[in-house]
Amino acid sequence: MGSQDSQAGNGQTGGTGRRALLGAAVLGAGGAILGLSGTARAAEAAGSAGARHGGGVKSLPVPTIIGHRGASGYRPEHTFGSYQLALDLGAHVVEAGDLVPTKDGHLVCRHEPEIGGTTDVADHKEFADRKTTKVLDGVSVTGWFTEDFTLAELKTLRAVERIPANRPHNTLYNGRWQIPTFEEVLKWQDEQTRKRGRQVWIYPETKHPTYFRKLGLGLEERVAKLLRKYGKDGRNAPVILQSFEPTSIQRLNRLVDNPLVVLLSSATSRPWDFVEAGDPRTVADLVTPAGLREIAGYAQGIGPTLDLIIPKDANGNLTTPTTLVADAHKVGLILHPYTMRNENPFLPTSFRKGTDPDAYGDVFGAYRTYFATGIDGVFTDNPDTGLLAREDFVNS
Repeated sequence: MGSQDSQAGNGQTGGTGRRALLGAAVLGAGGAILGLSGTARAAEAAGSAGARHGGGVKSLPVPTIIGHRGASGYRPEHTFGSYQLALDLGAHVVEAGDLVPTKDGHLVCRHEPEIGGTTDVADHKEFADRKTTKVLDGVSVTGWFTEDFTLAELKTLRAVERIPANRPHNTLYNGRWQIPTFEEVLKWQDEQTRKRGRQVWIYPETKHPTYFRKLGLGLEERVAKLLRKYGKDGRNAPVILQSFEPTSIQRLNRLVDNPLVVLLSSATSRPWDFVEAGDPRTVADLVTPAGLREIAGYAQGIGPTLDLIIPKDANGNLTTPTTLVADAHKVGLILHPYTMRNENPFLPTSFRKGTDPDAYGDVFGAYRTYFATGIDGVFTDNPDTGLLAREDFVNS
């Protein structure tokens, strides 16, 4: 999920709350959370059965808990360690794959094509001369880029924690996992589905598709080819595709029948494909009733930033919810906003506790507030916390 995510915060650890929440979730691992009421258990069972028997994206439990880049609150993101833990903690869907290409045309899973912050590439002297500066969607970025490496070269690297100042505990796992390919993720999905006896869902994203198309490394055709290879290109396939660029979703709509979601950043921002095409519209235009009707013509859902659901004031406190949920539902779109995180810097001001950026705030209160708007699910770095919050909400 998107480049727009905040990376704010520095500080010391707040591990007690984290360990308690993680421990609680592990006790209920494997898809069900301890303490669910009969009604909630029935809803979970119905959702799992619907997904298993091809019920499509609307068969998923609501609200759906989506493991953001896996369980990235506890493991370095976009690794099989993170993906596996998200399933173990009970996530309904795993965002397995922000998809970027290699020099030789393979799709790999990284938050961004620049990998200096998510791998140990800087420690590899043999790649020192690959460090460069590029303009990525209008922004000058210095580092190492996946499109300058072959897959074999990338496989010599190891993943590291992207925001160590907020998640020092995750640095324990630096160097443990390689960069996964999308094809490996599709095989892993099938393997986990067999092992767990329930359909595992994934939610990959095409990253910077206009940028890569101009480099001759179009993403959508590569995604479609792999989905067809593994029989996952149908309307009820357990693979939801997303992108911040509407034209990427439109292109995918012509190539595959998978459920599709348009990601939406801040209201004043413009999707980069709009910038390149000279389309003056902003996200604010896309979330109007007319904009949503247009999106509903080629997609099944939207993934808005949480601020589009409930804006914040100048002090970072939540204000009045917008009409986005109702407007989207009116034209048949589901909403999966992003991103819930447990640490203080990522929460609305009134839900923070103390000043330690690594400490957990009142995240359950924040979940309760967002769930009350009627959203269909949420991306979270902490699937265990999200499932406990969902349990509270469903049972309330």
